[in-house]
Amino acid sequence: MSRLVIASSLAGWVGATLLLSQLRWFSRSRLGERLRPYHPAGRTADQQAGLFSVESFGDAVGPLASLIGEHLSRLFGVSEELTARLARIHSGMDVTTFRVRQLGWSLAGLALGGAVTAAARLPVGIALMVVLGSPLLAFLVLEQQVASASARWQRRIFLELPVVAEQLAMLASAGYSLGSALSRIATRGRGACATDLVIVCARVRQGVSVPDALREWAVTARVAALDRLVAVLVLNSETSDLGRLVSEEARAIRRDGQRRQVETMERREQQVWIPVTVATLVPGVIFLAIPFIAALSLFAGS
Repeated sequence: MSRLVIASSLAGWVGATLLLSQLRWFSRSRLGERLRPYHPAGRTADQQAGLFSVESFGDAVGPLASLIGEHLSRLFGVSEELTARLARIHSGMDVTTFRVRQLGWSLAGLALGGAVTAAARLPVGIALMVVLGSPLLAFLVLEQQVASASARWQRRIFLELPVVAEQLAMLASAGYSLGSALSRIATRGRGACATDLVIVCARVRQGVSVPDALREWAVTARVAALDRLVAVLVLNSETSDLGRLVSEEARAIRRDGQRRQVETMERREQQVWIPVTVATLVPGVIFLAIPFIAALSLFAGS
């Protein structure tokens, strides 16, 4: 128990030091660091972090946190790379920053679990479960948040695709080129597809061809309906009737969405019957058990 108290106190001290190092009254920069921006050689140099600050701590433990986080995520069945999920939801964090945040939350969970265990004087088995489960729970909570955000973004793309495809078909039939039609939708749209198309148009302005930029979007999004739509859009240079093909694909995507909606409704309808069945079986078993027990008592008395 004393070891748990020492470990939790050490983790709490490290966390408090990292938090207080961001306050100017607690961590005052040295004179050389304050004069570096005014020196000709120091104006172009990167701002150096303190000896023990959040930046230096992240640089030191970033590779280790990334390695441990990747192995733990794969251990719990997460096969998709974190880079792809963060890029899909347009997160401002990179992989190292996210893994370091997970490590910080895990250390805080370890300190909290050790403090609760020491305060409640739990048995050894339960204490080990609490101390080891708290950092793991903190790690999985952040992992689940990214997975949920990624799944919601994919769902939004799938729901918006029929409308976007119909707009592309209309613009293509009106004489717009594929790049101009994508730029128009990206400029005037406000949904998930429009947000992704802004990046597609930016990639085109950087020199990437329109088909390659669309394929990059499909690889990042990982939506089956988008893969089929992109496969039709890349035929722009090979066909003169792109509007009709895109319209047919839009109707196919809409039928797919309707089919999924019907499946969801049927699944929920089946789930409704579970509590009804349980509520019906329990009284029925009780009513059947009463005469059965009475008959057994009668035969046993005779």
